[in-house]
Amino acid sequence: MEMRTERLVLRPVRDEDVDRILEYRNQPDVKRWLLRTEVDAASLRERWRLAATDPDDHSVGVTLDGLLIGTVMLEVRDGMGQPGMPSRTEAEIGYIFDPAHGGHGYATEAATAMMAYAFDRLGVRRITAGCYADNLASVRILEKLGMRREQHGVGDSWHDELGWIDGYTYALLAGEWRP
Repeated sequence: MEMRTERLVLRPVRDEDVDRILEYRNQPDVKRWLLRTEVDAASLRERWRLAATDPDDHSVGVTLDGLLIGTVMLEVRDGMGQPGMPSRTEAEIGYIFDPAHGGHGYATEAATAMMAYAFDRLGVRRITAGCYADNLASVRILEKLGMRREQHGVGDSWHDELGWIDGYTYALLAGEWRP
């Protein structure tokens, strides 16, 4: 799958992209907001290879003028519910971007494209996202996407440097989607 937005190309992550991803992913100001704070090239390469063969994983690399500047993860899954509930109706979205390209709306643009893909092409009815409450950049992106904060988990998230801190869960239904 390849998608184009006004300024970006969203495409599958290639093996040769992994070193570039690690350049920004392992910067202190990036990894401090990630659940997995340390990732090596071999395990990251394997994760992206598995994503390419998983029919429920629609994650992509995001390029600007040919340079990979971020990734957007989108995983489709079954929701929790009663027997007979339709399968593959839920999705979770996340993103990691190079801070050198921050402040230009690239993460919002890429995540918007992925949400449109999930709702319009995959038929997902609900998308969720989570972040640390102190990650103000991520909070702004999720709110720009039109997502609603559904949970403020007080002290529910383990942070490698800060210990137990607050986390947020956001969500949006297909019927609420306004790209």
